[in-house]
Amino acid sequence: MANPEVTKQPPPDEAAMERRADETVQAGKDGASNNSSPPPFLEVTCRSSGEVRRFAAGTTARYALHAVNRKLPPGSPAALHVEAAKDGEEPVCFGPTAPLADYGRGWRLQTVTEQDAPGTHHDAKKQGGEAKGARDREALRKKGASVYLAKIVLAFVFIFLFGGLFTYLLEKIPDMIQLATSASPESS
Repeated sequence: MANPEVTKQPPPDEAAMERRADETVQAGKDGASNNSSPPPFLEVTCRSSGEVRRFAAGTTARYALHAVNRKLPPGSPAALHVEAAKDGEEPVCFGPTAPLADYGRGWRLQTVTEQDAPGTHHDAKKQGGEAKGARDREALRKKGASVYLAKIVLAFVFIFLFGGLFTYLLEKIPDMIQLATSASPESS
């Protein structure tokens, strides 16, 4: 058993607390840290699906949008940008290269879709083409795959047609040459 007198620590005095604070500041400057708390993260609420996604501090809004849109169920509207919102306050919109940030108590990070603000994102339609939502993206992906396979099949058909044509010509050319050469001496 451990000796209770050895494990008992005297109450900290002010000088000891100041030394610990100085050591903590110095450790932070050196890059080493004594605390083993996990790194901070930010939570972004997806307004399309209602799910909350966690991101490491410093994550760009572009990557957060990519990660949120990638996991949307089919038919859900895609997120256009991330904003920090608070009741009674003007929302703060994050540009694509802006790192996500926590604005404090009452502020929450959320995505904005075209359904949330209809008519305000005209350029999103032009950039994204005619595809809206995950279902349209999946249909375009399948259509692209079928066109790709059709091109491959067409290439094989042409290869076999040209191969057959050349084989036919290689069989008939000697006969044609022989016929041409045998006909020319008889006429002289």
